[in-house]
Amino acid sequence: MTQTATTSRAAPAPPKGAKPKAHRWTPWVYLAAPLALLVAFTYIPVASMLSYSLTDWDGVSPDSTFVGLDNYAQLFTRPELFGVFSVSLYYLAASVLQIGLALYFATVLSFNVRFRNLFKGILFFPYLINGVAIAFVFLYFFQRGGTLDTVLRFAGVDSQFLWLGDPDLVNVSLAGVSVWRFMGLNFVLFLGAIQSIQPQLYEAAELDGANRWHVFRHLIVPGITPIISLSVILAIAGSLSVFEIPFVITGGAGESKTFVIQTIKLAFQFNKTGLASAAAVVLLAVVLLVTWIQRRLVPDERNDLV
Repeated sequence: MTQTATTSRAAPAPPKGAKPKAHRWTPWVYLAAPLALLVAFTYIPVASMLSYSLTDWDGVSPDSTFVGLDNYAQLFTRPELFGVFSVSLYYLAASVLQIGLALYFATVLSFNVRFRNLFKGILFFPYLINGVAIAFVFLYFFQRGGTLDTVLRFAGVDSQFLWLGDPDLVNVSLAGVSVWRFMGLNFVLFLGAIQSIQPQLYEAAELDGANRWHVFRHLIVPGITPIISLSVILAIAGSLSVFEIPFVITGGAGESKTFVIQTIKLAFQFNKTGLASAAAVVLLAVVLLVTWIQRRLVPDERNDLV
């Protein structure tokens, strides 16, 4: 009896490095939950905010009237609405001071300094405190005859200033609180970036006779440029969206009212949710525009120090 052997052709081997089709979907399975949360709690609310900004909705009634760009026209034509953006200039100036101080302390404490771990903890500690608690502390700190006036009196200065009541001083005082609170965050970012620079570069600079200023200018600053750029972005975004400290200390009264405080009052105090949504859209657009300009002027590229 003869048997006919059937020869089957072997399937071609998959290309080297190719993944099975089932494995290609594996990352998306893990990303499904965070992407769903991102869409549900970020993109859908933003889309709703955009739609509300085109209406006169009061935030309570089920009906609203489409008004088009009327809310945006009010924001840009009524000085009392858009003019509060000028308050952000105080916090922006404070952010420049804050970044400068953080960079200075991070540079100094990156070298061998006595008690540097203690100083690191002291500088970073304010950032760990709750913002509301900080606001209450400084509320008593700036009161007439309070802590600040007592310290000035011991120093021989008879203070007659209304730190929170004088329109010329209130924003300076509140911006000073933000310097004290957020300097620790920038300090830690800068310190970590400085310590990530290769130690051999410091040794080579020392052999070449470079002093501390030369090391800072030609080694540290170019090496941490991306972190400085990130800090500038955070500072600009933070100065435009200040809320917590002035709201708790002054309630946004007088000259201390920021754009975010005004937006919240429009929505929940005056029931103008449509106008408040338009203000939130404008704030988002301003932050994105400033961030884009900053990233164009200072590309996020790490300089090669070797």
